[in-house]
Amino acid sequence: MRYTTLGNSGLRVSELCLGTMTFGTEWGWGADAAVSARLFEQYLAAGGNFIDTANYYTQGSSERILSALIAPYREELVVATKFSLNMDRKGLNTGGNHRKNIRQALEASLKRLQTDYIDLYWLHAWDFTTGIEEVMRTLDDLVSSGKVLYIGISDTPAWIVSQANMMAQLRGWTPFQAIQIEYSLIQRTVERELLPMAESLGLSVLAWSPLGSGVLTGKYNQEAVAADAGRLKPDSRRLAARNLELAAEVRRLAADLGCSSAQLALRWVMQRGPHVIPILGARKPEQLADNLAVTQLTLSPQVLERLQEASAVDMGFPLDFLRSDNIRDIIFGEKRLGS
Repeated sequence: MRYTTLGNSGLRVSELCLGTMTFGTEWGWGADAAVSARLFEQYLAAGGNFIDTANYYTQGSSERILSALIAPYREELVVATKFSLNMDRKGLNTGGNHRKNIRQALEASLKRLQTDYIDLYWLHAWDFTTGIEEVMRTLDDLVSSGKVLYIGISDTPAWIVSQANMMAQLRGWTPFQAIQIEYSLIQRTVERELLPMAESLGLSVLAWSPLGSGVLTGKYNQEAVAADAGRLKPDSRRLAARNLELAAEVRRLAADLGCSSAQLALRWVMQRGPHVIPILGARKPEQLADNLAVTQLTLSPQVLERLQEASAVDMGFPLDFLRSDNIRDIIFGEKRLGS
């Protein structure tokens, strides 16, 4: 396991993050407490120190299960949890990004995790109702109180993250150090705005669903889809023909390299940049063992190029427009930079 720093901070985190949305069986498909403990110890044994959960995961069970697991290692671990999603569907202010919910969500998470501080506190999803100033001032207050050390933001448009960090910089408040986004070979549209923004601002990128909800492992093939689409877990958009063809290409390339499809897909994400960190979401020890073995794999430029071509997406306007030869000729004329 290798390590990097989180965003512009000096906080050291492992190159793979353990996602614990699978800790707990309340949603009907997770791991019970005993299996969760095995997964946790397996990850620590491999050198990992970065744990990601959320108050919403398995109705709070993920945090409760983690409480006993993290206790012996609390000073060694970077524990991240989240707020935003509604914990009581009938409650008016039991979700969202306003000051009241941020504070009550934090206190509830601290209680479930049985800790007195959170290393990284994520805004889980932008609600489009709370002002950026209210969010950033509230989070800065939590950092000042010592209950939160660093903050991050998940599932939010790039322009909002940029505005939030600029506001924090100008007012002397705590900025976001990381974003969390869906990113994989089948979800590359984040390369249009979110990834360039993160690189420009020096933010770490936590990639959730780096295996495309299992599609990139190759377990969902054309025959399985035709035979029993109703039992397949991913949403139907992930099982589009293009994604299944890409999964088949990943499977063929992995066979040539002598690794698993999952390892190949994870390694592609890891090699997108030094601050891109996949979140592992295994439900079984054998799945996690296979995922963790990705640390022994490196992809050559030729393999990366083959994957890039197979998974390429349209960058859209304005990127494709501005990169076109015609527009670049209009901007620079005959004497382009470097000529």
